[in-house]
Parts: sequence; structure tokens; C-alpha cells
Amino acid sequence: MILMDGSMGNELLARRSDLVSGLWSAQYLIDAPQLVKEIHLEYINAGADLITTNTYSTIPSYLSKKNVENRMPELIGLAGKLAREAADDSEKEIIVAGSLPPLEESYRPDLVIDAEEAIPIYEVLIKELTPFVDIFICETMSSIKEMQHVMEALNNLDNKKPVWISWTLKEDKKNRLRSGESIEEAFNASATVKPEAYLFNCTDPYAISEGIKVLKQLTQKPIGGYPNVFNVPDGWTLDNDIQVSVRDLSIEKFLEFSEEWRKLGASIIGGCCGIGPRFIKAIADLK
Repeated sequence: MILMDGSMGNELLARRSDLVSGLWSAQYLIDAPQLVKEIHLEYINAGADLITTNTYSTIPSYLSKKNVENRMPELIGLAGKLAREAADDSEKEIIVAGSLPPLEESYRPDLVIDAEEAIPIYEVLIKELTPFVDIFICETMSSIKEMQHVMEALNNLDNKKPVWISWTLKEDKKNRLRSGESIEEAFNASATVKPEAYLFNCTDPYAISEGIKVLKQLTQKPIGGYPNVFNVPDGWTLDNDIQVSVRDLSIEKFLEFSEEWRKLGASIIGGCCGIGPRFIKAIADLK
């Protein structure tokens, strides 16, 4: 089993709440880059086999809030460098995954920008991360359209690194992306980049359980999931007044889900928003 890391943004906020801004986790690359590396190391020390670059918000929709879009390549490269350094500091072999995130808001297929704008942004992310990462993970993909933008950028650059696809699901346990498209439709549409693994993330763990059952029937490639702890209402964005609630996901319950997913065939497990090093250590202790 490959054990992924967990949340970066929430862990940064817990340690330096004075730095929180509209840039979210990208702000820490500017003001506290060493803290980003320290959190990578915490996950490695907790038992993670894979760490993910802090590039979820190094994108124009976030950077424009502080008029620092011109620093996008620099900040992406720094995030890749910090993750690589943390991995190289470890005595065990650590996979560094380059995060290729949604370019507007998570969970909002209605806000996905057009290909002409999206693909060049993804190409910058891929170019700057390539020297530092072992794989790319297209994460929190809410629709086929969003996923295809990442895939086209990867193909345009003739990417040779393994690619993992991770979708975010509606929480009604009906095996649909946030767009309403089925897992089967998304799986079939992903074929052009020949993903090495298929996952679900930033969604309800019960929905992940149902989704893994579907993936198991579709592929022999590695599958898995990394849930969050938040219930996200329709229409939520990072900056609006719609409130999210925290679901009851204790470490004990997280372990129950991880065991269920392994029995269903998952071989990649980790955490997303709100899942910290203590959760990851609990799984590592049982490996």
C-alpha cells in the first residue's frame, strides 16, 4: 500500500494563523517557506510514502488577489523544490507528487474556465514542477472538462512522468462527479494520458467507498482515496459567506474507512482537507 500525506493548508494555518490570506497556502511560500518543508517532513515522519507539492493555490485565481500573478512560476518551482528537499532528507524512498489542481474553485464544475485560458496555466505548473516531482496528480477534478484541460497540457508537453487522476464526488453516494457525470464516463475520458492510478479525494468517505467499488470493476491499475472532513454546500467558494460544517471523522473512524477501502481493493490511501499527520501515523502504525 502507498500511504499518502494529508492536508497542507489546514496544517499551515494551525501553526501560523497570522499568515492566512486570500492566497491561502501560497502565502506561506512567500512568508514561511521553511514551514512548508517542515510539514512535508512531519508527514514523512508520520509514515507517509508520498508527499504532495504545495501548489494547490499557486494559480492566477488565487495569486491575483494580492497582485502577485507574475510570481507564479517562481512559487511553483519553490513548492517543488521544498517537497523534493524534504523527500531527499528522508532515509526512505519518498514519492513526490506534483499537484495539478482546479484553476478556479474546488467542487465547482460550473466555474471551470475555458481550455484557451486553462491549458497554458497547467503547462506552467507542469514545466516548473517537472524537475522536482516523480509523478503528477490531477486532483479534485470536478468534471470531465476540467480533467481534459490538465490532460491536454500534459500531452502538449509530451510528459513522461506517471499521472494519477483523482476526482471529487457528489456526496449522495450515487457515483457521480460534482458535475453529475458518472465515474464510468470520467474513467473512459481519461484514457489519453494512460493514468497509472485512479482515486477520489476531497469528498465524503462514504462516497469514496461507493466509488472504489465502481473503479474496481473498471481497472486493474492501483485505486484509492483521500477524504476531507468538511461538508461542502452547493455554491461554496473560499471567499463567500456560505459556511461549511465539519463531519464527524475521528481517527478511529478514518481507520475503519481505510480498512474498508483496502478490503475493496484500494492500495493508495491518504487524507485531504482537515486530515493531519496524526491520522496518517495511525494508518502507518497498522501497516
